[in-house]
Order: sequence, then structure tokens, then C-alpha cells
Amino acid sequence: MNPVEKLHALGQSLWYDNIQRRLLENGELQAMIARGEVRGLTSNPSIFHNAIAKSHDYDSALIPLAWAGWSAEKIFWELVIEDIRQACHLLHPIYEESNGEDGYVSIEVSPFLAHDTHATLAQAQELWARLARPNLMVKIPATRAGLPAIRSAIAAGLNINVTLIFSLPRYLEVMEAYLRGLEDRLAAGRPIHHIASVASFFVSRLDTKVDARLPEGSPLRGRAAIANAKLAYQEFLHFFQGERWERLRSQGARLQRPLWASTSTKNPAYPDTLYVDGLIGPHTVNTVPPSTLQAFREHGKADLTLTRGVEQARETLAALEQRGISMAEVAQELEEEGVKAFADSMRALLQTLEERRQEAASSLGPLAADSVPARMARLEVERVPARLWEHDPGLWSEAPLAQAEIRARLGWLDSPSQARQRLASYHDFAEEVRNQGLERILVIGMGGSSLTAEVLSRLFASSRALPDGAPRLAILDSTHPRQVLQAARDFPPGRSLYILASKSGATAEVMVAFDYFWELNRADGARFVAITDPGSPLEQMAHRRGFRRVFLADETVGGRYSALTDFGLLPAALLGVDLGRLLERAEWMRRQCARDVPAARNPGLALGVVMAEAALQGRDKLTILADAPLAPLAPWIEQLVAESSGKDGKGIVPVALEPLDAPQVYGGDRLFVYLRQNGELDSGLAALRAAGHPVIEFSIADSYEVGGEFYRWEIATAVACHILGVNAFDQPDVQESKQRTQARIAAYRAGSGWSQEEAGIGIEQAERLFAFLGQARAGDYVALNAYLPRTAEIEAHLQRLRVAIRERTRCAVTAGFGPRFQHSTGQLHKGGANSGLFVQILDQSEEDLPIPHQGLTFGMLLRAQALGDYETLLARQRRAMRVLLRTPAELELLVEAIQSWASYTS
Repeated sequence: MNPVEKLHALGQSLWYDNIQRRLLENGELQAMIARGEVRGLTSNPSIFHNAIAKSHDYDSALIPLAWAGWSAEKIFWELVIEDIRQACHLLHPIYEESNGEDGYVSIEVSPFLAHDTHATLAQAQELWARLARPNLMVKIPATRAGLPAIRSAIAAGLNINVTLIFSLPRYLEVMEAYLRGLEDRLAAGRPIHHIASVASFFVSRLDTKVDARLPEGSPLRGRAAIANAKLAYQEFLHFFQGERWERLRSQGARLQRPLWASTSTKNPAYPDTLYVDGLIGPHTVNTVPPSTLQAFREHGKADLTLTRGVEQARETLAALEQRGISMAEVAQELEEEGVKAFADSMRALLQTLEERRQEAASSLGPLAADSVPARMARLEVERVPARLWEHDPGLWSEAPLAQAEIRARLGWLDSPSQARQRLASYHDFAEEVRNQGLERILVIGMGGSSLTAEVLSRLFASSRALPDGAPRLAILDSTHPRQVLQAARDFPPGRSLYILASKSGATAEVMVAFDYFWELNRADGARFVAITDPGSPLEQMAHRRGFRRVFLADETVGGRYSALTDFGLLPAALLGVDLGRLLERAEWMRRQCARDVPAARNPGLALGVVMAEAALQGRDKLTILADAPLAPLAPWIEQLVAESSGKDGKGIVPVALEPLDAPQVYGGDRLFVYLRQNGELDSGLAALRAAGHPVIEFSIADSYEVGGEFYRWEIATAVACHILGVNAFDQPDVQESKQRTQARIAAYRAGSGWSQEEAGIGIEQAERLFAFLGQARAGDYVALNAYLPRTAEIEAHLQRLRVAIRERTRCAVTAGFGPRFQHSTGQLHKGGANSGLFVQILDQSEEDLPIPHQGLTFGMLLRAQALGDYETLLARQRRAMRVLLRTPAELELLVEAIQSWASYTS
């Protein structure tokens, strides 16, 4: 046996004198429990000060609480209770297994109450009721005022850890208070068998205090603490015997075990396991800090030592008294210093929390005053978090048909747990593909059905978090012939696997791309995989044509909420992403947003409140900025927010990855969100905050954190739509452009040609575009809808174009590639507020290719889609203009023209 196992076998329990959120969330405490190293846990204000003030582990909880207007002290107790509750959960199996002997977690009443009996008892009862865990212990100090509170708390049925005991006389009073509390409870006719208590005798501090009063080289140095503890143990053995105790024990009373606290060695000249090795005995507890636990684990000596040398211990204390060192005075000083030290730690922690609270609240700028806290309070009163988990469609609509659709679209709330059940199938298929040597994967899909695959591929590739030999993965969500041809070159037959991703199984862009790659692969179904809803046309076709595999997705999850379903997770598995780890972060965020979490503490709900309140106050341009490694996440957020909220003349306009500029460039319609990893935008964001813009920040340490972000933003978007009064789960305004596209194709096939396509300008008519953009007013936005191939070069040109237009108009500028954006921001463009100016940009492709069996080319289809989109915008009385590029090179000329115009007019 190792030293810890031997110690436990001798009847002593090791409890861990430390708590940190990181330990609770990363599995470290769970592992220590599983290894049998610790059988309980203690905390105090100093421990929490170290955990909270010296890390940012608590920011995800602290920030929404600050937005809700909570005070620093109220935030403190919320954070502490969350940690204690989780620790109780982790240690509950020990509590059950030991029949209530171990498995306890201690929380301390405020040190500010150490000399107030009534207030101490009241807070102890409040904490006990709030946590409601059988393996909780409330710590009450053994001050004069604390003793009657201890007795009353025991009589009330609380488990009590009596702390800050330094002297033998005070220890006798503590044991007396415990027995009297039990007797009081029995006299009231109430049971006592479940009540547990420990008496925390502080050790090393006694040596520190006494040694300072002894000369160097004195043989008494370093002996007082262990001597005091050994005599305390003798008092324990004597006290818990006799008729009085036996009467209580017959009713189920438990021993109040001595607990050795403050067991780290303060003097480096002493062995680092001194206060563990020398204090081992039955029915005791030693609560050890991390360094002491590690030292004892490595070289501790487990032997019965508490009952040895008792006479020498008496002689040691007598010798100290003879030298004029009063142990009573020492104990009183230590008690006063202990209370003061904990109070000082509490003050310092509250000061830190107040600073962070103010910083978080100030990040909302003009929103922080009252609207966000008031809305959070209102959502709590209206039971919105609970109603969300009850799948109440009334949160978004009162119409019966809409409610039926909503009920069928809330499966995403349980996606993380549902995905756990499918991990084996993902892993098995990924292994099959690897074994076959397929090194490239092309996901053919549109919108939510394919966007997550791209996000994960780019995120993990940029962070170099993929395993060696991971396949190359990309998505095809364009009908531009140049992009289709490039995909065919990059993902050739024989080396590639093609995934068709479509919930409906009838997405036009997906099916025409399939026709092309089916012909390219000579109708080899083994090269194809389908992800679709059960019973869809795609499922039927896949079986008919002998696809390698068909994955049937959760039909209760809509496309834009499907990140944590087959649509996102199967491609991730093929890349070699650790899905268990990704889902852990999603499950963590799900717990943070659970129905029993206060609305003010719910990070998803809090973000939704901020987004909605900002939009209601005219700050409807949700500007998403990101450090380069996190940039792939922004388009996913853009699609989720735009398609969910943009309808009924309302909505939030996501402005994804618009280049950051000086504060004066931006109007009063912005809410900035910074996805932060390496801090490359810190200075620019600081300038925005200083100028009074609301800027909220999410730190995302690594690519796996995106699992939690998917879930956070899904909750936030659903909540924001509730506040705005729109249905988060439909897309009523996208069908018209599809119908107009089909009409254009039919007209072409009937020989009508493309006559109306000339309703646009060429680069030589840039003045007309300048006049069009000159209509922009405060609160408007400009949308660049580019029916161009999505290449790095063209993306760079569009970014420059965004900056130039913003410089002139002072309006937000979005950019999207067609027809991809029609499955993303297209709903917002047609159904949201009429505040957009839409610039459609098309080119004349140098290459075109036929769509098999359609009597149509990809270039023709793209033109039809662009025209259908443009005509729908006009039909909805949106401001729109088309720019027709004769050659791809003219895009750069357009950028230069806009830059010159902006420079001239600014």
C-alpha cells in the first residue's frame, strides 16, 4: 500500500484543503477521489480568494451576474455555492459508501460574523437550506459567540465543522456544545443519527507563534503544535465515553471527529510531512493542502503516532509555560489573527470581485444602466429558462400551426447527450474511411447542413489540433462554375469521399452538385455518404444508388441548430477531432444553461438578453470580431442569428469579421462581440470601450471550446428571438426567391433568355453605385451579396470594399457569397427591418460546365439564383443594385473606385 492507503487503513481520513473551479471541471478532483487520495474537502475565504482572484476560471459565471446588476457579495456567494454544490456531488459516493463517515464538503460562514451569534446561526441555516446536500458541512468558528451558534445549529440538524480551535479548554467547550446540541434535538423529539461534525484543531500556526518566542536552537521549537494536538486527542477519547455519550450513541449519534487543520509546514527547516506523519490515529481527519498531499503521497510515513509520547507532550507544554509562554494567550492571539486573516481575505476577494463586476458591467456601455438587469429579472419571473426546457412554444408564437412546428424543432437542447449515444457509429465509420486510404472529404451542402463542418475543419487546422495524417476537408456550397471546377480538381475521384448534407434532402444546390460529382465518379455509390432527415428524398435516392452510408439526423433539430448533430460531428470524426472532448465542453455549457440555474447566472440567456436589448435600443448591428484562429466561428454565428431573428420587420444584423477600425468610424447602432484567443485585437477593442461602445468578450482558449460556444449561441439566439417577439425556428421569407429562381430557369428553357439581367451597372458606371450608396443613413447597413467564387483573393477584395464603403457611409457593411448567403442572411435581408442597401455583384465566368441531365449549366443556374434573389429584394421594397463584372479582374477596379470615392468625399 502507498502512504495514503496505509493512513486510511489506520482509521484517519485525508480531506483536501483546497477548491478551485478548474479542479471541479477538468476532472482532477474526480480523479483524486477515484484514486482514493481524498475523502472530503474543506474551504475557507482564503482558499476562495486564491481561486477566484488569481484566475479567470470564474469569468463565465461572473460576467452574466455582473450584467444582471448583482453586487460583489451576492456574486461571491453564488460562485462559492456553485463550487461547493459540485464538490458535494463528486464526493457523494464516498458519503454513501462510508455511511456518512466521510465525503463531506465544508463551506464557511462569513468571517465578518465571527462575533455575532445570531447572524452566524442565521447564515449557517441559510447556506444549509440553499445547498440542501446531506454531505455538506457548515464551518462555524469556535469563538465565544460561535459556541452557542454551534449548539443551535446542531440542534437544528446541520452538519457543522467547528473551525479555528487552538486551545484545549476551548476544544472542551466545542465538544460540549456538540453534545448539548444533540441533546436539545432529542428533547425536541427529532432524530440525530444523520448529524455529523468535526472539530478543526489548527496545528502549524501554533508552532509558528510559539517558535517566535523561543531562542534559536531551543529544543522546544517545532514541538508545541503536535504536543497540543496529541493532548487534544486524549481529551477526545475521554470525552466520548461514559453514560452521557452512550445514551446519545444509542440514538445514532456520531463521534465529533478531531480534524487537524493548517497542516502545511510553515518553517522550511521542518519536514514537509511533519503535521501528517505525527498526527495519525483512528477517528480523525487531516485536511491537507495540495503541496502537503503531494509530499505525503511521495514520502510520507503512515503509522499510529497520535497515542505515542503523550507524557512527553504534557512535558512539552509544561516546559513552555515554565518559560513564560502562556498557551492560553497564544491561543487567543491565534484565534483573533485567524478571524482577522479570513476577514482580510474576504475583503480582498470582494474588492477583486467588485473590480471585475464593474469591468464586466461597463463592457455593456449604455446598455448596463438598467435594461439588461431589468430584462433578466423579468425572464426569471416569467420562468423563461424553465419554459425553454419544457419546450414551451409560447415563448415564440401563439399561432397553433407555428407552435406545432416549434415543438418539433427543439431537439437541439439535448443534442450533446444525444450525440454521446452516436459516438461509436461516428468513430467506426471514421476508422473505416481511414483504413481505405481516402484522404480527402468534400461536404456538399448549404447553410446549417454544411457550415459546421467548415467551422471545425478550419478551426482545428489553424490550431494544428488535428492528428497527423488527418484528411483534407472542405465544403462546396456554391453553384459558381469556377468553384465547382476547383472542388472537382481538389477532390478528385479515387482519393475522395463525398458527403451530401441536406436536412430536407431536396436542397437544389446540393442535388445539382451531386449530379455533377456522380457523373465524375462514374456512378460509384461507394464514394458517397448522405446525412439527411429520415424519409427524405435524399435518403431514398442514397439507398437506391448504393451510397456507402446513410446517416439519419435528428429530425427535431433545424439546420442552423444542428452543429452538435450528425451534420457537424460526422465530418469532425473523419478529421480526427476528439468528439468526446468537444462534447464535454458542450455538456458543460448545457449545465450552465440548465433550467434550475438562475436567469442571471445563465451565460446563454445573458448573451441573448444583451443581444435583444441592444437591438431594441437601436444597436442591432451585432459586430463579431475574432482573433485569426477563431475567425471560422463568426460565419456560423452570423447564419444562426440572422436566419433566426430576421423576420416580421425585426431582427439582429450580424456583421461578421468586418475589419476593425477606429471608434469614430462606428455609429451608435453597434454591439461588438470579441472572440478572443491570443489578444491580437486587444488594443482596438480597448479603444472602442473607452469611446463608450458596448464590447463583450468571450475567451476561447482552444478549438475544443467551440463545443460550448455552439451551445451558448443557440440558447442566446432562442432567448433573443423570444424577447424580440419572433419565431426563432422558421424562415418564412426564403421561399419566394427560390420560386423566382425556378421561374427564371423555366423562362430560359422556354427560350426567353436573360433580358432582365441587364438591370445592373458595369464598372464604368460606378457613379450610379456611389449615388445608390449615398442613400445610406444612420442605422442602415450595406450588404455585399457576391455571386462570385469564394477564394482567398476575392475575400480580400471584399474586405477592402467593406472598409471603403464604411469609411464613406459610416454604416455597417456585411459580405456574403451567393447562393450560400441565401441560406444564411438571406432571410434577414427579406424579412428583417428595411434598413439594408443591397449590392449584388456578379461576374461572367470564363469557364462554365453543364449540370448533367438538366439542360442547364452551373453558370446559368447561378444567374437565375442571383436574379431571383434580386427580384425578391425589389418586391419587398428593399433598396438594391446589381454590379456586373465582365472579368474577375474588374472586382479590384471596383474596390479602387469605391476607395477613391470614399477618400474624395470623406
